[in-house]
Amino acid sequence: MSAVKGPALHIKQNTLSMLGKERGKSQKHHQKQEEALNILSSQIPPMQFPHFERKRQTATSVSREQGMDSIHVSKRQRKLLKTSPPINHTNINFSLSSSSPASSSSYSSSSSASSTSSNLASDYFSPDIMYARRKLVKEICAKYKSNISKTITPHHVKHLYVEDKYMLLYCQVPKAGCSNWKRTLMVLAGQAPNAHSIKHDTVHYGHHLKTLDSFNHQEIMHRLETYTKIMFVREPLERMVSAYRDKFENPNNYYHSLFGKPIISKYRANPSSEALKTGSGVIFKEFVQYLLDVHRPVGMDIHWEQMNQLCNPCLIDYDFIGKFENMNEESDFVLRLTGAPPNVTLPSFKDRNPTDTRTSMQLTQKYFSQVGMLEKQRVYDFYYMDYLMFNYSKPFKDLY
Repeated sequence: MSAVKGPALHIKQNTLSMLGKERGKSQKHHQKQEEALNILSSQIPPMQFPHFERKRQTATSVSREQGMDSIHVSKRQRKLLKTSPPINHTNINFSLSSSSPASSSSYSSSSSASSTSSNLASDYFSPDIMYARRKLVKEICAKYKSNISKTITPHHVKHLYVEDKYMLLYCQVPKAGCSNWKRTLMVLAGQAPNAHSIKHDTVHYGHHLKTLDSFNHQEIMHRLETYTKIMFVREPLERMVSAYRDKFENPNNYYHSLFGKPIISKYRANPSSEALKTGSGVIFKEFVQYLLDVHRPVGMDIHWEQMNQLCNPCLIDYDFIGKFENMNEESDFVLRLTGAPPNVTLPSFKDRNPTDTRTSMQLTQKYFSQVGMLEKQRVYDFYYMDYLMFNYSKPFKDLY
């Protein structure tokens, strides 16, 4: 089967037509383009700039995203990448080949992109950034995942949520805005008048949204070939700390029972009978021990699984890779681009444990001060592919 490429996402203003060609709605889509281009004027923090945009940063800005023009990986890191958890496969007879950076027809050349960026956007965001993010993922996949099977199975698409009306596929990454994205998909599908009226349990346990693995082979392939595919990522250690806080520092019978009990039993010296009975009170150091243990007493969970393992970007050619750190601006841009009504925007409220302080990098550093340097390094190594693929810089200066 030929390589599957996402809808065109051209850089030039007069060719920003990611959806129109497949749908034959050129006039209507032209209006969507104009709306999308208006979104480009909204400012996005400099952290997201690729290397060729860095000259626009102010002297006081702090960037956690690295330059995209070169990728340096040490021998030790290369070894880590080679031994990183493989993508799972099952023998199902249909395939999707990732398009290579060189052969992708979805974009203009980088030189063309650079020459038109000033006409398209403000100093803080341009389609150059979307192009650079996708290009980087393709380069990392080509370097370190080129030997994986190109066969797409239902397993690989089980985290992709389907919205047929607006031809949208969203890969959920927990702790990176996925609850509010699911709410927005429900609104787009006409299942609720607005996102704020949808409760947390309705979002996650109401079975109102379909995942792509619920379709047959032909239906899966059709949607992968023609729908807009998006995912949002977050600074990996910050996401991991957010997951720990949510599941272990707050009342949660499911996680305390399923994960807390075996974690306390294995990693705590002289645990109390109450702790063993309830599984409550897992401290951060114990959670880190569990995460790094090759013989974990209980398996992985979607909330702290690596993002590249959840969404399989080396197999699925995502049209838009957004950043949680700029969620408001970037979600608005992609919604306008897919033709969502102007009044539909991604909510920003925090519905679980709303009184808790949001997890920031400063708070993440505070949590990691509770573990030793070796553990800190090993957690970074565990998420290293996410750091490399989604272009986040080292969270701590003393990492190598």
